[in-house]
Amino acid sequence: MIYTGLRQTPEMIVRAAVDEDVDAVGLSILSGAHATLLPRVVAGLRDAGVADVVVFAGGIIPEEDVPELAAAGVRKVFGPGTKLAEITAWLAAEVKPRTRAA
Repeated sequence: MIYTGLRQTPEMIVRAAVDEDVDAVGLSILSGAHATLLPRVVAGLRDAGVADVVVFAGGIIPEEDVPELAAAGVRKVFGPGTKLAEITAWLAAEVKPRTRAA
């Protein structure tokens, strides 16, 4: 796990994901900017050639916004109060090591 800290731009998140060769990016959104920021991260990963990195999120994200985020490529949104065991079970089931170029 790599923690990049608070107030990272989508571009900073994408750069860290590429530099660290991650399998997934999890973002906590409490600002209400999820509809803008999450699709920018997904698009940035795609543009960087790593569209197979799984993007998931949690935080204060209204349920009615989840379909739009899914359409943008966000694989899962965990709402407030989600148990850590549920998140880790989902990660274990859904996130597989990516195929890396030699």
